Amino acid sequence: MKHAINHQKSSQPIPGLGVIVMAAGLGKRMNSNNAKVLHHVAGQAMVLYAVDVALRLAGHRIAVVVGHQADRVQQVVEAGVVGRPGAELLHIVKQAEQLGTGHAVMQSRPVFLDEKAARPTQYLILNGDTPLLKEQTVCELLRTHQSQGATVTLLTAKLEDPTGYGRVIRRESNGSHGSVAPPDVLKIVEDRDATPDERATHEINVGTYVVSGEFLFDALDKLEPDNAQGELYLTDIVHMAVAQGRRVAAATLQDPDEGLGVNTRQQLAAAEQVVRQQIRECWLDAGVTMRDPRSVWIDAGVTIGKDSVLYPNVTLEGTTVIGEGTTIHSGVRISDCVIGNDVEVLDHCVLRESHVDDEAHLGPFVHLRPGVVVRRKAKVGNFVEMKKTELGEGSKANHLSYLGDATIAENVNIGAGTITCNYDGVRKHKTVIGKNVFLGSDTQLIAPVTVGDGSVVAAGTTVTQDVPPDSLAIARVAQTNRVGWVAKRRAVLAIGISNGNSARVAVASKTTAKKALPKPKKGRAKSAKR
Repeated sequence: MKHAINHQKSSQPIPGLGVIVMAAGLGKRMNSNNAKVLHHVAGQAMVLYAVDVALRLAGHRIAVVVGHQADRVQQVVEAGVVGRPGAELLHIVKQAEQLGTGHAVMQSRPVFLDEKAARPTQYLILNGDTPLLKEQTVCELLRTHQSQGATVTLLTAKLEDPTGYGRVIRRESNGSHGSVAPPDVLKIVEDRDATPDERATHEINVGTYVVSGEFLFDALDKLEPDNAQGELYLTDIVHMAVAQGRRVAAATLQDPDEGLGVNTRQQLAAAEQVVRQQIRECWLDAGVTMRDPRSVWIDAGVTIGKDSVLYPNVTLEGTTVIGEGTTIHSGVRISDCVIGNDVEVLDHCVLRESHVDDEAHLGPFVHLRPGVVVRRKAKVGNFVEMKKTELGEGSKANHLSYLGDATIAENVNIGAGTITCNYDGVRKHKTVIGKNVFLGSDTQLIAPVTVGDGSVVAAGTTVTQDVPPDSLAIARVAQTNRVGWVAKRRAVLAIGISNGNSARVAVASKTTAKKALPKPKKGRAKSAKR
C-alpha cells in the first residue's frame, strides 16, 4: 500500500539542497479566524503538502517559516511529520513581524548558516498555500536550474487574466533565440508596482524558486523596501542577480493551475476538487474498485489495499488504513481507523478511531466510537453502538445494542437490546464478559460486573453482580396473568360507547382495571434491599 498524495514516483533526497517553506501569512481574503495554511484540502492542512515535498527532496535542513498563529501552525506541522523520513531535518522559525517575503526567508538564516554543518549548495523555496504543486514539477525546476547554470530559477505560469499576480519581465528578444528557448528573465514586478505595459504581460511568478547557496542570504541582506507595500520583496533578488551579470532561468508550468496559491474560499474549493480527483486516480491505478468514483471521498492520508471495493458515497478520512479485498458499501464514513483484509462494512456505518480485524462483518447502521476493537470474524449488526470495547474473535452483536467500556471474549452471543450500563453519573466502569457466553435479549449489565466463561444470562435480566463460570443468571419479576381482564374491559367499553356516555366509560374502565390488579398484602411494607 502507498500514501495517496504521493501519486508521482518519489524522488531521492538531493545532497546539499536546503528547503524553505513559507507559511507565515494570514490570508485576509479567506475571511477566516484561521491562518490560511491551516485550511484543509482533502483532509490535511495546506501547509503539509509543501512540507511533504520538502521531506522528500531535502538533502540538507528544512526551515518552515511561521508567523500568524505561529504556535498553531507549528503544532500542525510537527504533528504531520511524526515518523516520516527526514523529519529530523525540519526546523520551525518564526517571523515575528510580517515585513515581506524577503524578510520571511531571512528568518531561516540560523537554520542553514550553522557553523556545525556544511552550508547548502542550493535552496528550494516553496509556498505553504500551493497544495496542487507536484513533486515531479519541482524536480523539473531543479533540473532546469542545474542544466542552465542559473543563480536563480523560478517557476512561472501564463494566465489569461494575470491581475493581482507579479509579472515576469524578460529581456527583449533579438531574434537569436528563435523558437528554441525564451529570453532570459530580467525582473519580477508586483502587480501594484507594475506599469501599464508591464501589466499587459501574461506570464506570472508562481512563487517557487531555486536559488544558489552562495547567493541567497547575501542578496537578502541588500534588499530595500522601495515599493508600494514598504516591504522586503523576495522577488527583488531576481533583478539583483541580473545586475550582477548572473543567469536567471525559468520553468513554465504546462498546467497553470498547478502552482497557483490558494487565497480565497473559491480557490480552496477548486483545489479540493483537483486533489481529490488525483487521489481517486491514484487508488484506481493501485487496484481499488470504485463503483462511482466521483461520489467517493478519500483523504490524502488514507491508504487502501488492492482488490478492495468502494461503493457510492463512501468517505474515508484522516489516517484510515483499509486492507486488501475489503468491501465498503454506500453511505459509510470511516475516520482514523484500521480496517483489515476481507472485511465487509454494510451501508450507513460510522466508524471512528477503531480497529477492525480481518474477515469481520459490520452493519448496516453500526456506530463505532473511539477505542473499539473488533476481532477476526466478529459480527456487529444493525443499530449497534460501541465505545472503548473489544469484541472477541467470532463474537456476535447482531442488533440493537450498546456496548461501552467492555471487554468481550471470543464466541460470545450478544442478544438484541443488550446494554452495558457503564456510567453511574460520576465515573465510567468496566464490564468483562468471558468466552462462550450467551447473553439473552434485553440484558442490562450494571458495571462493574464480570460474566464468567460459558455462562448464560436469561433474556430480560439485569445483572448487578458477578456471574460465576458455567452459570445461569436470571433476574425477573414474577409474571402474573389476570384471566378474563381484557374481556371485562372490552365489555365495559362497548356498553359505554353504545350509550354515548364517554364520562361513564372512563370511570368504568378505571374501576375494572383497578379490580383486576392484585391486592396488596396487609401489614407493614418492607423496604427493598439493594
